[in-house]
Amino acid sequence: MTTAETAWRQARKLLRAEHAGFLSTLSEKLDGHPFGTIVSCLSDQEARPVFLISQLAEHARNIQQDARISLLVHEQSNDVQASERLTIVGKAVRIETTAALKARYLRYFPSAEQYLALDFSFYRLEPTTLRYIGGPGLARWISPVDMAPPPNSLAAEEEVLLARINRDRAGDLQFFCQTYYGLNVSGAALVGIDCDGFDIMDDGQLLRFDFPHVVTDAKQAEAALLALIGDGA
Repeated sequence: MTTAETAWRQARKLLRAEHAGFLSTLSEKLDGHPFGTIVSCLSDQEARPVFLISQLAEHARNIQQDARISLLVHEQSNDVQASERLTIVGKAVRIETTAALKARYLRYFPSAEQYLALDFSFYRLEPTTLRYIGGPGLARWISPVDMAPPPNSLAAEEEVLLARINRDRAGDLQFFCQTYYGLNVSGAALVGIDCDGFDIMDDGQLLRFDFPHVVTDAKQAEAALLALIGDGA
């Protein structure tokens, strides 16, 4: 695997694992000066960040005037200079609040339900370029084409797959989290699955697990998940 390929694989892995980022917009009030804020974010099936913001927020007003933004996500570490980080540069696009999008977002951020009853809207960051830093000697610009996952059907299949696994494999998920993280798990639920891995919510904590290989449909995803939790063929 080349260094460039390593960079975009690691960058996508980092984006999938992190659910908060530093959003920068161009300030309307301050004549285009960069304006930063913290947002919760969730990568969609195409590995594009999605976030929820109030139309009254300063950064929402900035986006209405100029849609150019950047989002920084980084590995949680005591040494921020040595941690992985990814800056995504692009444009913010307001997207429709569909039932599927709302359900998926609330699985990851249950407390956001109160915001959806107010003036909050979903936005997606459409990347134009990305900058990944993975440690000493690994700093690369990445194109959106390289960052994008292969064509897959998981957006349409995810919800049904989650329901079946949570119904039939709840005990296995709980035991897996206890074994993998050494946690005293009282409840574990699968909240998301994508071509790169899956996310489990354990007592309010999101746990990320990566597949060894990219999957492209529900059948492959289920087989990869069951293999990881010790029940694969």
